[in-house]
Amino acid sequence: PVFVIVEAPKPEVKEFNNTIYATCEVTPDPNLSPGQPQISGQVLFKQVFPNGTLEVKINLRVLPVDDRQVRAIHIHRYGDLSQGCVTAGPHYNPQAVDHPGHPGDLGNFVSKQGFIKQLLKLPGAKLFGGQSILGRAVVVHEKEDDLGMGSDEESKRSGNAGKRIAGCVIGITTPSLWQKTEWLPGEELEEGNESKR
Repeated sequence: PVFVIVEAPKPEVKEFNNTIYATCEVTPDPNLSPGQPQISGQVLFKQVFPNGTLEVKINLRVLPVDDRQVRAIHIHRYGDLSQGCVTAGPHYNPQAVDHPGHPGDLGNFVSKQGFIKQLLKLPGAKLFGGQSILGRAVVVHEKEDDLGMGSDEESKRSGNAGKRIAGCVIGITTPSLWQKTEWLPGEELEEGNESKR
């Protein structure tokens, strides 16, 4: 006999029209050095069960408002921020591929008037199944991701994005946060893993 394993939808999926929503409440790392920017806000996720493309809304506040440093945002393996973002582990990389091919490589971002607001797609990441990003961490880094183009091994692991300066743990939520969170009008959904927003 042939057995076909079909993933059953989570209760929240049936409740919200075959769609699952998640949120990550970003806060500054408690171990920030003096002079580092304070970054806070939300990263929101939405995916239609079972094969919809994961959509992401980034809505962050950056202080000071004149900060213009390009910064990388990645999903890391562990949802453990007990000692700050350092305990979130390495990039989430279930297929053991070189950076920037990890499913949670969101890309590089720069604040505009003190905000990072972006709507994008992450085709390689999911909220469902054994490789779900639920319970993992989103980390904002000190520097720009070199997208694996550097000359050292760390480039292929993390993109040499530097210290971890803000983070959060991804958890299931209702549609309300997604529906009410503002993003930049007129912008189309963009693919993740690109150089700069």
